[in-house]
Amino acid sequence: MHPNNPPKSVNFKEGTVLLVDKPQSWTSFDVVNKIRYKLKYKLGVKKIKVGHAGTLDPLATGLLIICTGKFTKKLNELQALQKEYTGTIKLGASTPSFDAEMEEDSQFPVEHIDMELLEKVRQEFIGDLEQIPPIFSAIKVDGQPLYKKARKGKTIEIKPRPVKIYDFKIALTEMPYIDFYVKCSKGTYIRSIANDYGKALGSGGYLTELRRISIGDFKIEDAWNLDHLIEFIEEVEIPEEED
Repeated sequence: MHPNNPPKSVNFKEGTVLLVDKPQSWTSFDVVNKIRYKLKYKLGVKKIKVGHAGTLDPLATGLLIICTGKFTKKLNELQALQKEYTGTIKLGASTPSFDAEMEEDSQFPVEHIDMELLEKVRQEFIGDLEQIPPIFSAIKVDGQPLYKKARKGKTIEIKPRPVKIYDFKIALTEMPYIDFYVKCSKGTYIRSIANDYGKALGSGGYLTELRRISIGDFKIEDAWNLDHLIEFIEEVEIPEEED
């Protein structure tokens, strides 16, 4: 369902796939809840299934796949697809969350970093890797998200997880910032790549910008602006069986 050529009617209960360009500062669940609320009102129902295929952090923007109705059964299949991201890493510092959501807590030298070193270390991040997720993440340990345990000051042992990086490109814009492109497997934390890459350079690093540009064959160019999608849901015709 392309925003430039939207259908005249949509059977949301039977199911559809919606591509959304997630706004910055919104959580993925905020987007799902907004769409679910609008659909419940539109359809005059108390419940309708709505879910997303792969969380984006609040500071990130980009492609979010939303499924409605019976299509929510496809979520696990969609989550398993390869993903592509672009973004920016700041070198010479780190944060507890591995991104700009928290204040810098450590400073590191960057004078020794040049394109030769950046390129050499970059190659080490392509292939099958063991990655430790950020402690401020939604991964559950003993039934509770890590970020809740972290905010309580608890010491947590996080086990490395296997991920695959198919491609990792970088461009030095102006020190200490580098732009990057990553193509990776399900479950890869780009925040962890930023942190680990900074460490491997003999410095530090954290994510300052992140945008998801594809999930499998789904592209950001085909995604809805969230406000425009809500307007579409308000105006689109609903087949008779959904009345």
